[in-house]
Amino acid sequence: MGLNDTPAGNRIQIGFFGKRNAGKSSLVNAITGQNLAVVSEQKGTTTDPVYKAMELLPLGPVMIIDTPGMDDEGELGSLRIEKTKQVLRKIDIAVLVVDGTIGVTKTEEHFLDTLEKRKIPYIVVYNKADLCRKREGEVEVVWVSAAQRTGIQELKEMIAHRIQVQDTRLQIVGDLLHPMDFVVLVIPIDSAAPKGRLILPQQQVIRDILEAGAVPVITRDTELKQTLERLHQKPYMVITDSQAFKQVAKDTPDDVYLTSFSILMARYKGFLDTAVKGAEMLEQILDGDRILIAEGCTHHRQCEDIGTVKLPAWIRQYTGKEPAFTFCSGTEFPEDLTEYRLVIHCGGCMLNEKEVQYRMHTANAQGVPFTNYGTLIAYINGILQRSIECIPFH
Repeated sequence: MGLNDTPAGNRIQIGFFGKRNAGKSSLVNAITGQNLAVVSEQKGTTTDPVYKAMELLPLGPVMIIDTPGMDDEGELGSLRIEKTKQVLRKIDIAVLVVDGTIGVTKTEEHFLDTLEKRKIPYIVVYNKADLCRKREGEVEVVWVSAAQRTGIQELKEMIAHRIQVQDTRLQIVGDLLHPMDFVVLVIPIDSAAPKGRLILPQQQVIRDILEAGAVPVITRDTELKQTLERLHQKPYMVITDSQAFKQVAKDTPDDVYLTSFSILMARYKGFLDTAVKGAEMLEQILDGDRILIAEGCTHHRQCEDIGTVKLPAWIRQYTGKEPAFTFCSGTEFPEDLTEYRLVIHCGGCMLNEKEVQYRMHTANAQGVPFTNYGTLIAYINGILQRSIECIPFH
């Protein structure tokens, strides 16, 4: 992702679904104006969800998702259908593409029932209008011809009409600040840090601080103490990478607000209260208890990786126990969590709020405590309450 690109997690997610050869991929190509998806008369050409970031007026930045056919067959087909189901976790609206020469079948009816149960807004699109006569009396249906590019603009307008866009943008930290507040950001540079760039939450927080009219001051954890001494005024807040919490808490004066990027992301994604309660589960962890550590992205693991190396070590040290750790990343989040005593998630910067909320609700429904990296690390270091003092989330 470029520095000027809207993060995928902040884009409106629009999923295109349908049976094989209904024309989903052709329709996606028509809407995007690009040959994004491979199209063929052979069934099952789309084997994995295909993502395309674009601007769709008047909505703004969106993510178009082309999915495999929902009627795919065989063992491999079942895996593709599971990939399609995973897309439902994150979308803001579903576009069901129906072959107009055939009409709605039981497969589409079952899918529409699923959308209704999940309360996902949807539009039914009859494709191949150039090959058949339109059926009268269809409600909330758009007729298009992906081949001849007809009805495309009408479909775009209906998508924009059906999606309710929030007028007020949720802020990560800006609403907690005042103009000209100094905010010190602590960013460790170690072997696990990406080369030559800041990670997404750090970029987003800096932008949010600037939009609030406040002043970001960026330093490494190793220079924090000297940075605070040289500032001509006391900072209003210190925001740190969670893995540096212990030392940063020592170096930050008690009368300066302290929190972390991860805790702010938990608030931004709507699960901070749940994360705080979930962290308390550490007190009940026993030898052999299974703990799931979930990453929203699929970055290359380093020897000092926080999720697979540091967190397990800190948990063992704090509890004095030997739990069993399982790791997952990207879209691969298990639906059955009953074998786990605790789920620890990353900040979720690469996931949209719907996906993070889905994962949280999945854990809650199965009685499994759910927390995130920063909240848990603050708890382990005995500074959780201090780390959320600046956040009116109760």
